Amino acid sequence: MRWALVKVCLAVTVMVVVAFAVPLGLVVQEMASDRAFSNAERQAATIGPTLSITTDPVQLRKAVESTQTGAAGRMAVHVPAVGGSQAVEVGNGRAALRAVEETRRQGRAMTVPLARGGSALLQPTALGSGDIAVVEIYVPEAEVSNGVGTAWLVLAGVGLALVVGSVAVADRLGARLVRPAERLADAAHQLGEGRLGARVPEAGPKELRSAAVAFNSMADQVVELLANERELAADLSHRLRTPLTVLRLNAASLGEGPAAEQTRAAVEQLEREVDTIIRTAREQRAPGPGAGAGCDASEVIRDRMGFWSALAEDEGRTVRLAGVDRTVRIPVARPELAAALDALLGNVFRHTPEGTPFAVDVHDAGDAVIVLVSDAGPGIDDPDAALRRGNDGGRDGSTGLGLDIVRRVAESTGGDVRIGRSVLGGTEVRLWIALDGRSRGAGPDGGRERRGRRRRRGRAAAGQPT
Repeated sequence: MRWALVKVCLAVTVMVVVAFAVPLGLVVQEMASDRAFSNAERQAATIGPTLSITTDPVQLRKAVESTQTGAAGRMAVHVPAVGGSQAVEVGNGRAALRAVEETRRQGRAMTVPLARGGSALLQPTALGSGDIAVVEIYVPEAEVSNGVGTAWLVLAGVGLALVVGSVAVADRLGARLVRPAERLADAAHQLGEGRLGARVPEAGPKELRSAAVAFNSMADQVVELLANERELAADLSHRLRTPLTVLRLNAASLGEGPAAEQTRAAVEQLEREVDTIIRTAREQRAPGPGAGAGCDASEVIRDRMGFWSALAEDEGRTVRLAGVDRTVRIPVARPELAAALDALLGNVFRHTPEGTPFAVDVHDAGDAVIVLVSDAGPGIDDPDAALRRGNDGGRDGSTGLGLDIVRRVAESTGGDVRIGRSVLGGTEVRLWIALDGRSRGAGPDGGRERRGRRRRRGRAAAGQPT
């Protein structure tokens, strides 16, 4: 908008300068020409009294040489034959004889251009005998254009100064208009990136001040709504404590044995998850990797596979685990990675028939860690729809939030989640955890694009469940 305002002001100023400077320059040029020929007419009039007294060539030559133009060789006198005497021509004549005769015949002054440059003023003068003599004054081109070049330069300088001044003023006005708009856009980007304290100074033109007031009001409402949602999530999670207490007491009464130990461990993990949800919901910001946060992905995967292996054995599933024999550090908190793995493995047990084999592979790619969970089940018909939040597709026991948990864990590091066909013939879910804060193939705005995809997925109404 700033450059557009400058261009408009530049165009208007140039048109105004051209509209006034060009006619004014032409007027100056015409005035210089009139001044030169008026001076020539005065010089021609000085020889008139001599011609009215005598036509003697000697006297005429003295009179011509006594004038300024005659002394400079720019005056000539053409006297016709009078009373049987011969025609007399005094001075250096430049005009053609036909032009002189035409002037004598018409009896009025005329200006004729010369082939060698300049012009000649032919002024008729009456003699004592009643005949007409013609006085010729040579007017050089330099006199006709005297001062015109300087006038054009002055006009051009004034016009350029006006253009530069108008552009400078327009640029300052544009900056005054654009700066509040830039602050508003920057605050909108900050708010979109999760910095809820972003606000806009209420300054600038009236319209932009109104926009700033509306933005600040909207930001306050967003903060209030998020706070209410956090408290609601914390309250709902807190309500789970009562049935969890009953489950813990019932699990304690199961006695000893592998099944009892697994049940008690599951109840304890569920209690820890509920506590984590309550703490996270009441924090002022969303959970993320944070400074110093992280875990050993191999250790977490071995631990969770130990939990799920008992169920896999009961259902006759073959399990393959690879890449967890060495330490692989990732910028994800242990509870977050454990929740993501439980969601992926839970999908395998929930949506594939008993006896279906599955595998978990970990790959360290240098700038990222890739976790692959694949199975030999029927696969997913629409992978894109499966990644839409809350898409359960009418399946029992599915809320459609499992893969959304996985995706949020990946995107918190700049990574992503992909669904494809595994080498086992079923589904393969690839969890890409970036180690340098950049997603694979993402540009400078990759994080913003992913947030846009999440919002679009959240607005989707149908799709394939996971």
